[in-house]
Amino acid sequence: MGVFTIYTLKKVVMFFRTSIKVIVLAIISAFLIVGAVAYFYKPTYAVSLNGELIGYTENKSELQNKINSYMEGEQEEGIAFRQIDSVPEYTLCLLKKDITPNEEEIYNKVTQNGTQYYKYYAITDSREEKLYVATFEEAEEVIAKLKEKNSTNKNNIGIIEKYDTQTKEFTSVEKCVSKLYSAPKPKTTYVANVSSGYVSGSSSKKVDLGVSLVRPISGIIMSRFGSRESIRSTPHRGLDIAAPTGTPIKAAAAGTVSKAGYNGSYGKMIIITHGNGVQTLYAHCSQLNVSAGQTISQGQVIGKVGSTGNSTGPHLHLEVRVNGVLYNPQNYVY
Repeated sequence: MGVFTIYTLKKVVMFFRTSIKVIVLAIISAFLIVGAVAYFYKPTYAVSLNGELIGYTENKSELQNKINSYMEGEQEEGIAFRQIDSVPEYTLCLLKKDITPNEEEIYNKVTQNGTQYYKYYAITDSREEKLYVATFEEAEEVIAKLKEKNSTNKNNIGIIEKYDTQTKEFTSVEKCVSKLYSAPKPKTTYVANVSSGYVSGSSSKKVDLGVSLVRPISGIIMSRFGSRESIRSTPHRGLDIAAPTGTPIKAAAAGTVSKAGYNGSYGKMIIITHGNGVQTLYAHCSQLNVSAGQTISQGQVIGKVGSTGNSTGPHLHLEVRVNGVLYNPQNYVY
């Protein structure tokens, strides 16, 4: 019995020794493989534009921040923002160390067809654009001086925040007052600066909605409120945020779904009523997760990003309405 036990122990010891050797060899092999990969390759991001590979970058955040800076108009005085045709996509990969990243070439390809938009202000009289100034403060000063002079058209004067690819000839505050002034006459009825549902007097101001809004999606702003583009005949009614197809869309605030369905150029669309005349609209969806009459909570997923209707690519078109008047969504989100 004792001989059998000793023999058994020897077999167990030999088994463990063999197992340890195998494990050690496996660990050494893994280190060698990792070392070889690290020696010949480096982690990099492959960058694609419209499905086409255009290069590689080692610093995704730095490159995207540079592109965002270009879009936000930070590189040239007088530019409000720039719009690009497509946003780049990044994929993590291993790149041979002898291949040099080409961030500058990628940046140039992404921005080469960018459209510049200038920001300025139109002073209107009874909804008609009359004169243009560079800043909102100048426009307010014109209105204030017309009121001081008791100009008969003082209540018909409005301000429009404008975004266009071309600038206008600006007029000084004094000349604006001189050209717009109308000698006192019997008081006239105030006419609100709203034309065909598009904001003409309130787009640059933030009214109290009575509710706080959250971002429906995260993404890159492709087209801003009030911008004029070749794909539409009127100023842009909302805010376009680019995101991949299928990205969940969240309700900006709690409320009741007023409409949910296909609606012409809006494609698959949702309108949520939040009370006090406040509504938010979500257009070009690929999928609708709610129906008319349904009560929803803030942050609830109501649909998914798509490109239905009059759309050039996957994005969310967001509108903010108060009593039927459109307001700039960027006054409340983004």
